Amino acid sequence: MVQSSRQRNLFLAFCLVPTFILFAVFTLYPLFNGLYYSFFKWSGASSLAEFVGFDNYRRLFSDGIIPKTIWHDYFLVITKVIGIMILSTFFAVALTQMKIKEAPFYRIVFFFPNIMSVVVIGILWMFIYNPSLGLVNSGLELIGLESWTRPWLGSEDWALTSLVLPSVWAGIGLFMLMLMGGISNISKSYYEAAEIDGATEWQQFWKVTLPLIWPQIKISILYIIITTLNGSFIIVQVMTKGGPNNSTHVMGSYLYEQAFVKYNFGYGATIGVMILILSLITVLIMQFLMRREKVEY
Repeated sequence: MVQSSRQRNLFLAFCLVPTFILFAVFTLYPLFNGLYYSFFKWSGASSLAEFVGFDNYRRLFSDGIIPKTIWHDYFLVITKVIGIMILSTFFAVALTQMKIKEAPFYRIVFFFPNIMSVVVIGILWMFIYNPSLGLVNSGLELIGLESWTRPWLGSEDWALTSLVLPSVWAGIGLFMLMLMGGISNISKSYYEAAEIDGATEWQQFWKVTLPLIWPQIKISILYIIITTLNGSFIIVQVMTKGGPNNSTHVMGSYLYEQAFVKYNFGYGATIGVMILILSLITVLIMQFLMRREKVEY
């Protein structure tokens, strides 16, 4: 019995230790290293790093661009959560509960953007938004709305909003498949019982489908929040580089500019710490707001 327990512990250690090592090397070490360098003034290209204590944090709170980047990040979070969840839920319900012969084809079509890199997506949408040759302005001119045409990525008023559409388009497919998996696991007897009780299709969605796929919805929302706060800088760098006039800078793109363009690695690390803290706080708040009793079936 003792030998069996020892073998089990060795097997668990054999499985967990490599994973923990990878987690420590690629997650914990960069995390604590970034926290360490946030207390230094360092160019990133020199072996000399000057300890400045909390000067970088004081600079963070006095930097006028930081509040803009935080607002831009949360604007993208809100619009992406709303846009992606509404569309992915709609398509998931349509492709699982409606008799659509081409459903397998549409699954591939909607998921296709997920196999493309963010860089490719950004370049593609730069062509779509092109003021002279892009599909958006050309389409508006075609239907007689020339007054609506504008340099979408070159306008301070519209550049940030223009980033929402490619971000939503790129994210629908993954979450649609997640929700489709949840819907497919719901027993048909629930819908049959609801139909016998006189429930309409809309009522069946609100009273049966939505509560039973809530775990998938919750995970999807949290995933969108985390990936947006930590990864939206990629599409910003590709499409606008934070411009025009800092109107699309998010926390991640501003970190990149400070660390890799202006060589303020210490200040860049401080921004990274702020991103981590805001991400943790946001996720904890959302988990609290979305808590509910587990529905079993």
